Amino acid sequence: MSTDTAQETDRPYLLTGEGWPYLLVPFIPVAVVLELNHAGATWVFLASALGVIPTAALMGRATEELAARSGPGIGGVLNVTFGNAPELIIALFALGAGLHEVVKASLVGSILGNILLVMGASMLAGGAKRDRQDFEPRAASAQALLLLLATVALIMPAIFELVQGPGLPSPRDQAVAYPSDVLALSVGVAIILLLSYGAGLLFSLKTHAHLFNPAQGEDDHGGEPWTVRRSVTMLAVAGVAVGVMSEILVGSITEASASIGLSPFFVGVIVVAIVGNAAEHWVSVYFALRNKIDISINIAVGSAAQIALFVAPVLVLASFAVGPFPMALVFNGFEIGAIFLAVFIAQEVTQRGDSTWFEGLQLLAVYAVLGLTFFFV
Repeated sequence: MSTDTAQETDRPYLLTGEGWPYLLVPFIPVAVVLELNHAGATWVFLASALGVIPTAALMGRATEELAARSGPGIGGVLNVTFGNAPELIIALFALGAGLHEVVKASLVGSILGNILLVMGASMLAGGAKRDRQDFEPRAASAQALLLLLATVALIMPAIFELVQGPGLPSPRDQAVAYPSDVLALSVGVAIILLLSYGAGLLFSLKTHAHLFNPAQGEDDHGGEPWTVRRSVTMLAVAGVAVGVMSEILVGSITEASASIGLSPFFVGVIVVAIVGNAAEHWVSVYFALRNKIDISINIAVGSAAQIALFVAPVLVLASFAVGPFPMALVFNGFEIGAIFLAVFIAQEVTQRGDSTWFEGLQLLAVYAVLGLTFFFV
């Protein structure tokens, strides 16, 4: 056991890198009580946003424990399937409320957050006391290339609408109903992305599993491993809790953003995206601090790729059954520009095989500039 791990296990669980999200558990009943008593939307939003974090952390822990018991193949599928479940659940409730542009903003925000915020914070934290950190570039580059290809597919409906239709949506829009040809194109893109996602699973879990090491990091959990029954129970409890918090969060977004003075677009692309990924974000930084930057980069880039290849197309297909009308994959100009910049940065960073704290700082600076731009939208 390393010195870092030994020091971590000597501390109270709630003060460890893995246990801190559960300090926020009291915000779950607080959010419910505020909602039932029709409190101010701002307080409801803040309480439910904080309440999402421990529920997402519990879902992630239950998934990892269940994956560890299921073998590398099934375990890998469980990890990639449930890895972004909190964002998916939040987005489904937003779809039901007709907040299509908030949904698309949160998708873009999750990709930006993983590539710039998470990878940047990981490189900065991990490289602060080291000259540099080395990682295996092949797995990270494969994920980054997959993300680039997915991004090209994601923005084609927007280009189609820009050339053939009246133009892109405004960041201030709540939802836009698009004609049947744009919807058909969005569905076709969604199906192709899901097929690519399936091929990616085959690549990372079977034919080239040695590059991705699906069992990575599971030995860093302290305490006794969970049984399958406990893992499934906790996964179910976390799913219900995420659902409750998501419904409250989404119901307060529009009114709360107006009260705070922020646009729903900024709330979706920055706040909701960070909240839904907070526990996973910390895991990435946690491993970087322990000089396991390989895991950190694979978490960041892999999660961003999963958003583009799995979560986005699932939401497009689900919108035909959930919400007032189907959602087309037509992003606004700010989203398109930001996501392309982030993906090209990911391509450059993952090709070198090493990182420094200064590179991490630069990634965070880019994220700050984008956030500042979105603030004034």
